[in-house]
Amino acid sequence: MTGKIHSFESFGTVDGPGIRFVVFMQGCPMRCKYCHNPDTWEFSGGSEFTAQEVANKVLKYKNYFKDDGGVTVSGGEPLMQAAFVRELFSLLKREGVHTALDTSGINFDRNDENIKELLNLTDLVLLDIKHIDDGEHKKLTGHSNAKPLEFAEYLSEIGKDAVIRHVLVPGITDNDQYLIELKKFIARLKNVKGVEILPYHAMGEIKYEKMGIAYPLKGVNPPEKERVENAKYILRGEL
Repeated sequence: MTGKIHSFESFGTVDGPGIRFVVFMQGCPMRCKYCHNPDTWEFSGGSEFTAQEVANKVLKYKNYFKDDGGVTVSGGEPLMQAAFVRELFSLLKREGVHTALDTSGINFDRNDENIKELLNLTDLVLLDIKHIDDGEHKKLTGHSNAKPLEFAEYLSEIGKDAVIRHVLVPGITDNDQYLIELKKFIARLKNVKGVEILPYHAMGEIKYEKMGIAYPLKGVNPPEKERVENAKYILRGEL
C-alpha cells in the first residue's frame, strides 16, 4: 500500500513527547484561515511511499527517540489516509516505536474499521480543536465542528490518551466566552492528558504568496503574551 506524503521532519520537538520523527501527510479537506501549509491541501500533490519505506526512514532514527520520543503522523489530515497510517503504525509498533496521531478529526467515522484499527495502534492523539462554536468553525475552516467534537468524545469513550491543541487567533478564537465553552467541553472528556495553546503566527504567509493565494488573515498579529497566558489559565484551570 502506498500513501501520499508531503514531507518528513527527522527531529521534531513540538509534535508530541520527546524527539519525534514527523510524517506530514498530503491532502486536507479543511481550509483553515491560519493554515501555514497550504501546499498540503491538494491530494494530487506530494510523493508516494509505501508504508515499509516510511517505516524504514523512521527506524533509522530510533536510537534518538530514547524512552520518550517516537513518530508523529501529521498533515495535511492523516485520517484521509487512515488505511496507510494504520499499516505504518502496525510496522512501527512491532519495533516498539511510540506512535502519535496529529489530527483535526474532520474525517472521523465511527464505522470506519481502518480508523478503529489505526487508533488501536496509536499511543497518543494530538487533537486540534479549531473552534468550539460551530458557526465560527465554519467561517474559520469551511466545515462544521460536528465531526471533530464527535471524534473527541469517541476518544474519551475508548479511553485513548489525547492532548487537545487549540490555536489562539486574535479576533477569532481569542474570546473568553469561547475559551470557557471549550474548557467545559474538555472537562467532560475522561482521556485528556494535556491542553496546548498554540499562538497564531503568520509564518506561512509567504507560501500563499508563492502559490498565488490571498492570505485570509493578512494584517492579523500574533496574540499578546497576556492573552496567551489568559487562554492557558482558562483552558487549564478549574471552572
